[in-house]
Amino acid sequence: MSTAIGGVPAGGKRRLSEFAGDPNRRLTFLGTGTSTGVPMIGCDCPVCTSKDPRNQRTRPSVLLSLEGGNLLIDTTPEMRLQLLRERVRHVHAIAFTHHHADHLFGLDDARLFPRWIGGPVPVYCEQDTEDCIRRVFHYAFREGTDRMPGVFVPRLHFIRIEPGVAFEVLGEQVLPIRLEHGPFGVLGYRFGSLAYCTDVSRIPDASRPMLEGLDVLVLDALRHEPHPTHFSLSEALAVVASLQPRRTFLTHLSHSFDHGTTQATLPENVWLAYDGLSVEF
Repeated sequence: MSTAIGGVPAGGKRRLSEFAGDPNRRLTFLGTGTSTGVPMIGCDCPVCTSKDPRNQRTRPSVLLSLEGGNLLIDTTPEMRLQLLRERVRHVHAIAFTHHHADHLFGLDDARLFPRWIGGPVPVYCEQDTEDCIRRVFHYAFREGTDRMPGVFVPRLHFIRIEPGVAFEVLGEQVLPIRLEHGPFGVLGYRFGSLAYCTDVSRIPDASRPMLEGLDVLVLDALRHEPHPTHFSLSEALAVVASLQPRRTFLTHLSHSFDHGTTQATLPENVWLAYDGLSVEF
């Protein structure tokens, strides 16, 4: 059977693709779509009506499977479905890139995690993200709510992080990296030789050295045309040419990209990510 780039048999059933590295350290793309998801409501374009499962993109999130446990980056509105799809039983910690709805609004489903890990979920984020979580999910922070019989709310332990200052989670050193998302400051994350940089329209000069020498770069590429808060495809490829990571996976993809057609135009070390893709690093 012929196989398309990224490990899905041409015309066949979706399967997980492995990119070799350390089997104890793996990134799984839970979602690779833009804020509307793909298919987009009300759209009959060829990508939104495509039968290729790689064109079906939920909101952007990844899971880092580390020796010390599972680290979830962002909690999308489809988080529950994403984790069930990938048969992820336990999440041991959460890190947020920022607090926009497509990266946050699945957080209520984290209320089950404390059962499995024996206490509140560690949440690594900046102050403005914590402030937003406390507003949006205010019911979780009312005194005594977590002790009411039959009432389950997210139990979270916030841990403040800041760009350029490494922290440790689940035995892994993580470096938060300041990125610009239009007028918003967001975080990317570097784990050894892998960096995850979604929702970015500019990499500040001070952050660029933190993205050098990468084996794997995950980078935002929203569409072909310029956008005020995201890299376009050509802008993302210019970043790749500048930083020269060994492998790059593009994410936060809109319905502008048909997976098979677009993949055929990319450099040999650049791939469109898709939901369920797994990469060892």
